[in-house]
Amino acid sequence: MKRRAFITLLGGTAAAWPLTARAQQPAMPVVGFLSHGSAESDSDHAQAFRRGLNEAGFTDGRNVAIEYRWANFQMDRLPGLAADLVRRQAAVIAATGTLGTVLAAKGAAATTPIVFNVGIDPVKAGLVASLNKPGGHIAGITSVNTKLVGLMHELLPNAKRFALLVEDSANVMEMITSAQEAAAALGLHIDILYASTGADIETALAGVVQKQASALIITPGNLFIQRRVQIAVLAVRDSVPAIYVNRVFPQAGGLMSYGSDWTDTFRQAGIYCGRILKGGKPADLPVLQQTKFDLVINLSTAKALRLQVPPTLLALADEVIE
Repeated sequence: MKRRAFITLLGGTAAAWPLTARAQQPAMPVVGFLSHGSAESDSDHAQAFRRGLNEAGFTDGRNVAIEYRWANFQMDRLPGLAADLVRRQAAVIAATGTLGTVLAAKGAAATTPIVFNVGIDPVKAGLVASLNKPGGHIAGITSVNTKLVGLMHELLPNAKRFALLVEDSANVMEMITSAQEAAAALGLHIDILYASTGADIETALAGVVQKQASALIITPGNLFIQRRVQIAVLAVRDSVPAIYVNRVFPQAGGLMSYGSDWTDTFRQAGIYCGRILKGGKPADLPVLQQTKFDLVINLSTAKALRLQVPPTLLALADEVIE
């Protein structure tokens, strides 16, 4: 072969190497992020999720691709969105926030690993076989809050009737049952109120007054977080003491809250997704249980409601807003 032809051939081969190498590189794994909320309402949660993935060694756009699917509070859209993530061949799906989201993912993904973060007992909900050995293809984080009724009873020891506000959904029965059991143990009656819109919230608060309930317990829900100022204002207007599960409520003028760092459960979900991407099996990943809960009391709101917060309750508070 002549020297000029050899150099031309060598140059052409070398130029083709990067293309060949790129063609042989495997595609980045896809992580699905399924939410019943919206990109706006869940922005902090999505950021915490990415932070967890980063801690596990994965960065969106570099060695993993996150596909977000938002139901925009339309629960009937969740099954289709979950099915779409399965068609995209997601390596793992983070089904976030609500039992309905997890069930939608479970219905669409027969074998795809699923990571949840929920505020209910996943064993009672049928998601896992046990907390230590989940079995199957589902694992995650739970934050079970059972003290709301008891704390409100400590504030109002002579009360006989409470109300519970839940998002209008088919997947809230465990929260309702838990509250009813806690109320019955204290000799209380509890009324169940539902809301799916801002107008429903105003109707529900009016229902608390009509039923002569002494206090209101607000269960977890993105709708309620979005409408926290509205709820706080209505509760004070109608002289209804209310307890919430997230500190953003007393920070917005609500009376008190007792709950875990919910945003951090999204970070932990990101870490679990990273562990699965590295070869971990959901069946062997124990369900993480949030153990630290914070009590926050807004004394300005208590004063507006003409309530005297017992010293014993103040002593338990992790934060008191003056």
